[in-house]
Amino acid sequence: MFDRLGVLTDEVSQNVTEAFDWAVSNGLKHVEIRMVNGKNIADFSDEELDQLLFEVEKRGLYISAIASPIFKCALDLSRAVASGDMFGQKEESVENHFMKLERVFEICKKLKADKIRIFSFWREENPSLYEAEIIEHLRKAARIAGEKGILLLLENENACNGGYASEVASFVRQVDSPNLKVLWDPGNEAYGGKSAFPEGYNQVRGLIGHVHLKDAFIDENGLSKCVPIGEGSVPFIDQLQALKHDGYEGLFTIETHYIPEGGTAKEGTQMTLEGLQKILGIECEK
Repeated sequence: MFDRLGVLTDEVSQNVTEAFDWAVSNGLKHVEIRMVNGKNIADFSDEELDQLLFEVEKRGLYISAIASPIFKCALDLSRAVASGDMFGQKEESVENHFMKLERVFEICKKLKADKIRIFSFWREENPSLYEAEIIEHLRKAARIAGEKGILLLLENENACNGGYASEVASFVRQVDSPNLKVLWDPGNEAYGGKSAFPEGYNQVRGLIGHVHLKDAFIDENGLSKCVPIGEGSVPFIDQLQALKHDGYEGLFTIETHYIPEGGTAKEGTQMTLEGLQKILGIECEK
């Protein structure tokens, strides 16, 4: 799988050229873009996108997906809902997110990518009450994506209605579009206190369009913590073997969400990469 491995650049550095250089030095093949110098990719100008693509391509990398903030919003702004990291975005209506999605489609094309990560709206107190509305919005987004020739990736994100494998799997099955697949993040499943493998994976098996790699666990105080791969509760050897056995041919992206005490994001991501290399039996160069 190492020839299909990439990284979310701001998990290395907000300085995108530093992140690109780190990816190259570690033999990675692709990058996902979310934030650069504190600015969300959804807010980039055409000129900024051109420069970004130039820096990517001159290093022999490619952009695998746009890690967008689309549908990290409330279904109804008047209702109290959960929330999470918005990565530089403000709270906006669903209608505004559909307008933002049109721009992200343009960004995706300009960066020669064909995948956009999306979410399933901030988590309601009882998500099942709003399932039909969620499906309607996702179906509309998938229909537009089909017209653009782009694949939407619905991530299991604890703060959203599709917080766990069973929920995102249900949404994707109900939308029933070739332009909407699951972005499987076993670390998010563990962070939310669920079993990532085999229970979570069995829910999303056959629906996966992309995989994010992080590790996490619940500590003795009931607090969720992200840690380098191999130090959490995700059984990555079994998970990766199952993906291979099931014929998954898509990409993998490191999304560490871990910074060692007194250290940097790059150091945390290096630790996660080395943990993954150890699992894969690849000798790490210290």
